[in-house]
Amino acid sequence: MGWLQRLKIDNFLLVMIAVVVLASLFPCEGRVKTGFEYLTTAAIALLFFMHGAKLSRAAIVAGMGHWKLHLVVFLSTFVLFPLLGLAMSFLTPTILNQPLYMGFLYLCALPATVQSAIAFTSVAGGNVAAAVCSASASSILGIFLSPVLVGALMNTQQGTTDTLHAIGKIIMQLMVPFVIGHLSRPLISRWVEKHKKLINLTDRSSILLVVYVAFSEAVVEGIWHQVNGIALLAILGCSIGLLAIVLVVNTWAARLLGFNTADEITIVFCGSKKSLANGVPMANVLFPASAVGMMVLPLMIFHQIQLMVCAVLAQRYARKTANEKRRLESAS
Repeated sequence: MGWLQRLKIDNFLLVMIAVVVLASLFPCEGRVKTGFEYLTTAAIALLFFMHGAKLSRAAIVAGMGHWKLHLVVFLSTFVLFPLLGLAMSFLTPTILNQPLYMGFLYLCALPATVQSAIAFTSVAGGNVAAAVCSASASSILGIFLSPVLVGALMNTQQGTTDTLHAIGKIIMQLMVPFVIGHLSRPLISRWVEKHKKLINLTDRSSILLVVYVAFSEAVVEGIWHQVNGIALLAILGCSIGLLAIVLVVNTWAARLLGFNTADEITIVFCGSKKSLANGVPMANVLFPASAVGMMVLPLMIFHQIQLMVCAVLAQRYARKTANEKRRLESAS
């Protein structure tokens, strides 16, 4: 096993860091930047079209009945996280400067991941059907709710987000391609299943393209004069603290509400994730180009931390569920 695997470092994050370095050294400007912006818009539309095409209605229906679990996950994603984001205001300006704090507020407003939440739930022995339904619902609802939350949170902090305009842009650039992709699923589902690797490559390439354009603009605007090594350590520490609080709250909430271990696992993993795949393109739609790099920086770091922590946590849950299964088998 390589050292990257032992540290649970996502290879995609390393590629993303390389793209940030590339943008820092060779930012796109002028006509090249305009061309990249058009390409980015098309790539984001394709990304959400494929998200819709991959979404299985059968998997969603299979988990829809577990409404109490979905409610807990929903409250964690769209209530607990935003409240913690507002509570982080005491960290400004001594630990986080205002732009980075706004990045954390944006992170807290985002929907949950789909792929990694389901993958960790499966590894840990949780309720996979419920995880598919909960994570998918979070992703869809987030297209509408996240702009509203961003507007509410940032207006609270004396921001100037035009919520109605943001929702309109989200619907046209993200929701419409998503719905068209999902409606096209009966026609293209076999092709989608057959070419999963190509689709995943397209998804990640779209995100990398958005990151390159965003950080190119941010570099021109002087992002690295605002974010130094100390600021990066502050983002790291705040991300760890934020994730730790959410994991503890979700674990205890699941136990206090009487959920079994499989459902607890689903709540913990679906309720603690924030989506990089949705967050990066959504930031490109919601914010001015000069602000996108700063907005997604906390998300990029939080994304890696959640993967590392949840990979370890999933293995612990897997051992726990295996032991419970053996006890039940021996008892019978």
